[in-house]
Amino acid sequence: MNSSTEADHGAASSDDAAVAGAPEKASAAVPGPPAPAGRGVPKWRRTLRPYLLIVPALLLTGGILYPFGLGLYYTVFDFAASKPQPDFVGLENYRRIFTDSSFWDSAWVTVLYAVGAAAVETVLGVAVALLLHRSTLVGRVLEKVLILPLMIAPVIAAIIWKLMLQPSVGVVNHLLRPFGLGGVQWTDTPTGALLSSIAVDVWVYTPFVAILALAGLRSLPASPFEAAAVDGAGWWFTFRKLTMPMLWPYVLVAVIFRFMDSLKVFDIIYALTEGGPGDSTVVLQIRAYLEAIRFQRYSFGLSYMIVLWAVVYLAAMVLVRYLGRIQNRAAEVPK
Repeated sequence: MNSSTEADHGAASSDDAAVAGAPEKASAAVPGPPAPAGRGVPKWRRTLRPYLLIVPALLLTGGILYPFGLGLYYTVFDFAASKPQPDFVGLENYRRIFTDSSFWDSAWVTVLYAVGAAAVETVLGVAVALLLHRSTLVGRVLEKVLILPLMIAPVIAAIIWKLMLQPSVGVVNHLLRPFGLGGVQWTDTPTGALLSSIAVDVWVYTPFVAILALAGLRSLPASPFEAAAVDGAGWWFTFRKLTMPMLWPYVLVAVIFRFMDSLKVFDIIYALTEGGPGDSTVVLQIRAYLEAIRFQRYSFGLSYMIVLWAVVYLAAMVLVRYLGRIQNRAAEVPK
């Protein structure tokens, strides 16, 4: 009995010791708190890291501002191929531009082109987006095909359309001939050349507007439309009172991009008409090219580009401010 009692006591003592030692082993196995970030990094590297992160932005900004500043510098001289030693002329190049009737003709053509292209692309883009918004098999197939014009370079698209619009061998006149409309001189008249250029721009960039509008449609909340359907609202009322007010910020983003891009168009018009017939499609960008490259009046051509930059900048600033007001109104945020 005594021996068995002593054995039990010894076993209990060993168990107690094991239990007592368990927390120590457990505490030894649990890792401590993580070391503070950057403890092993030298202080000078931590100090330098924020400045290194902004180096790409500074390089990009410098790469933009340097040629812009150099262009401004050249505009106050009279650099030209016929004058290897230019003189300082101040604002004379700008005075010549604003007193030249060809500048105002080019400015008018530029405005007509930009407004016409942006307006038609906006209407067609929203209409296509509304059609594709319906979940049908045809809509899903067309949604994939819609992006194809954006995959073609604008200058290539203009060359293709130039061949298609040829009066004698073009496929467009061939298709219209059964309707008595064959032989149309699409790019041989001033009005036809401008309209043809706008049509090519519309063909290339309408998918861009449609994609943005379709993304906006799919992001609109469903509850207002469900409530309108319960109240028996018609399609036109729903579109005018619900869809367009909420979709307009998305559409206006597309309008801003397309209007600014159309103001500085060059590739489509030059590949299609080269500014002709005459000067009927010479926009400001082509006028700058002609002055600087073809006529080799470098400072005068750069002055055209600076004026065009100012026009695009002012137009973008006005449209962006209007976009802010529209976004606040759509979100019902007080000013």
